[in-house]
Amino acid sequence: MLPLTIAPVARVIGPPEDAHGNAQPQVIEVRSEHEEALLRIEECERLWVLFWMSELRPEQRGTLQVHPRGNLANPLTGVFAAHSPMRPNPIGMTRVRLIERNGLRLTVEGLDALDGSPVIDIKSG
Repeated sequence: MLPLTIAPVARVIGPPEDAHGNAQPQVIEVRSEHEEALLRIEECERLWVLFWMSELRPEQRGTLQVHPRGNLANPLTGVFAAHSPMRPNPIGMTRVRLIERNGLRLTVEGLDALDGSPVIDIKSG
């Protein structure tokens, strides 16, 4: 298999939750070289955002089975069958609501990526 090359198209600005654990809107700042790819995106109500979970440590990428939600009462499950951040390739995917577009900035609701996370793709959805 050939090696893969993935380059970020954007980055996440702002944490997914405030200090009290309440969800808050986040901004996806698209790189200027991808501005043309935003044409008519404001017509989309929902978007799929794929991002790189950059905070995942290398040793966590080797974890292939987890107890869902970290609860030991849940049966051991393979990461491909679980909604777990532990992954061989730490790619996160979230369906978000587009609140507004302001130039290269998309304000979205429902994104669970950390501040500074590289965005590797955005799709209508």
